[in-house]
Amino acid sequence: MAQPVPVLIDGPITVRPVRIRDAKALEHELLSNRSWLRPWEATSPYAPRSFDMRSSIRSLLQNARSGGGLPLVMEYDGELAGQLNVSGITYGSLSSATLGYWVSERFAGRSVTPTSVALATDYCFTELGLHRMEICIRPENRPSLRVVEKLGFRYEGFRRRYIHINGDWRDHFCFALVREEVPEGVLNRWKSGNVPSDAAEVPAVDRVAAQSPLVPRPPLF
Repeated sequence: MAQPVPVLIDGPITVRPVRIRDAKALEHELLSNRSWLRPWEATSPYAPRSFDMRSSIRSLLQNARSGGGLPLVMEYDGELAGQLNVSGITYGSLSSATLGYWVSERFAGRSVTPTSVALATDYCFTELGLHRMEICIRPENRPSLRVVEKLGFRYEGFRRRYIHINGDWRDHFCFALVREEVPEGVLNRWKSGNVPSDAAEVPAVDRVAAQSPLVPRPPLF
């Protein structure tokens, strides 16, 4: 059974558990940010995207109760600014999770996302005892790439056609941190200016691969 998640705060930025009553506000933000968010939204190859936020939140909360995830919202000065989900939480010999997020365009540039990612990752490392946090980002998503650069998430590799985004399978760059890399905490390391400048650097070979179409292999016989 998952333990309750506290409210995480740094200055004007708050990260807290999502609630059913957030459905209307989240739906409003998603619908009013369509052109901003659509290129990066996870979709399903089997069904159209649903904006039934109540159902989505219930599903997230059910997964959280089983210990598989942390569904959170990000706020700036008390206003809902976006969502952050820690998913695929696995304990034991792996002790790992994956983190994803979206932020409204009107809050871009206010450090909402990097601060929230740092707060959530620190919580997972110190309170949940996880060992590794992963973030996968489309090569074209420059704002998200800036988040991992700021926080010093280490580049781990290129994943071809990894997640279904905006109607098709999309390539992703994978970044991660393990707890030993940030003994002072992700947020403290960033704020103290100790983030390695080249941690999130993508090798040229992978940048080229991300710009190249997938060519089917010829038959062996």
